[in-house]
Amino acid sequence: MLYVDSSALVKLYLAEAQSDDARAVLRAERPWTSAVHALVEVRRALQRALAGGRLDRAREQFADDWATMRVLEIDDTVSRTAAEFAEATGAKTLDALHLAAAQRAGGAALTFVTFDERQAQAARALGWTVAGV
Repeated sequence: MLYVDSSALVKLYLAEAQSDDARAVLRAERPWTSAVHALVEVRRALQRALAGGRLDRAREQFADDWATMRVLEIDDTVSRTAAEFAEATGAKTLDALHLAAAQRAGGAALTFVTFDERQAQAARALGWTVAGV
């Protein structure tokens, strides 16, 4: 199973460094799992980088992918786990929420996909397999 954070998802819709790597990793397995806040993070990144028809197309592509994903809600348990992970690893708030959602999805039994070096370090500190960086 793949847990996909926002840094990996964004690379599917924007031409960035490592976009080809993200596509290769994510083509290997579906459905993907992510947390509900990835919706906000990805949409914000698209809006900042694109405009007009390009933005509309990227939003549509993301909406199609989002509809097929397993999306995990952020509840009290996930929030408490995120707080613990943030304290233990130094992860930023939204990154800690991704880690906690991934823990709920399977933790060490899944592959955590990220292209954020600090996020990858935090996931590895938890003993997880990381793809991306």
